[in-house]
Amino acid sequence: MSEIRKIEAIIRPMKLEDVKNALADAGFVSMTVTDVRGRGKQKGLVQQWRGREYCVDLLPKTKVEVVVPEKDVDSVVELIRNTAASGNIGDGKIFVIPIEHTIRIRTGEKDGEAL
Repeated sequence: MSEIRKIEAIIRPMKLEDVKNALADAGFVSMTVTDVRGRGKQKGLVQQWRGREYCVDLLPKTKVEVVVPEKDVDSVVELIRNTAASGNIGDGKIFVIPIEHTIRIRTGEKDGEAL
């Protein structure tokens, strides 16, 4: 059985279409996308509205989840990183997580065949 990994990328929402297209062009069309909010080292933004300052400490982000065979992990991670990077703080993070089992609900296929 080949090893399977889930890649979770937390990116800027404005980069989603670029990342989605780059993944599709590379043959990785299956993904899950979720709108999320979070903060990292940037700790949010201080903004002004009607003369008052306020802190927005949970910023809108987009989580992209892709499940791939282990052999594709490095290329998918680099593709996401290169496509999602703006060079500024707040570009996001990528996590690689081992997957124990994968089962396709419709057919019952398991692990590598279920991808």
